[in-house]
Amino acid sequence: MNQQLAGFAPTPVAARMENHGRSMVKVAMATGQDLYARTGSMVAYEGFVQYEPNPPAVRQIASQWITGEGAPVMKCSGDGLLYLADYGADVVVINLANDALSVNGSNLLAFDVSLQWGVERVKGLAKFAGQGLWNVKVTGSGWVALTSRGTPIVVDCGRGEDETYVDPDALVAWSPNLKVKGKRSFKASALIGRGSGEAYQMAFSGEGIVVVQPSEDSSDRLRARH
Repeated sequence: MNQQLAGFAPTPVAARMENHGRSMVKVAMATGQDLYARTGSMVAYEGFVQYEPNPPAVRQIASQWITGEGAPVMKCSGDGLLYLADYGADVVVINLANDALSVNGSNLLAFDVSLQWGVERVKGLAKFAGQGLWNVKVTGSGWVALTSRGTPIVVDCGRGEDETYVDPDALVAWSPNLKVKGKRSFKASALIGRGSGEAYQMAFSGEGIVVVQPSEDSSDRLRARH
């Protein structure tokens, strides 16, 4: 191999799901360990990997995942290495251990079939966000890959008594046990919510984390509402 390219070669497998650089995730596929991934996210694979777009087992659930493009899920199965990416976005890998995560649908790249999941409307925000926001809740033990438009920050809401405020267009994921409410903030309209065009934020409180991306591009979020 050319020495200039040697540094980009795949590393030995260390986990079921791990980063290869900032913008790609490598998944160690094995028989009986299937994966759900965003349709079109596969960039390469080694071995024998099969794909089933919009599988019947998830069709009804995914039909609620309102993107205007139908169900954005494919089932991946087989034995080998699978590489996924999303147009150069950063990829964050999380190993859930009997835990839960609520994820913005446009930021969910892949997750183990063994996890329970469903699409749910974020409560308490409809009057602030028009039709409201829809998120995908994943629960159980298994791997999840999220995307972020830039390096994200993970805020631990349990560290203090103050609420954590986030622009909805910058929100990636949060612990579903957190309390969530919308807050109107006209005085901050020139500083907050540039992507949404509205002066409102989501307020989180309780024990848990919030994952926030540095981008406020609302195009994916708007597609998720219609």
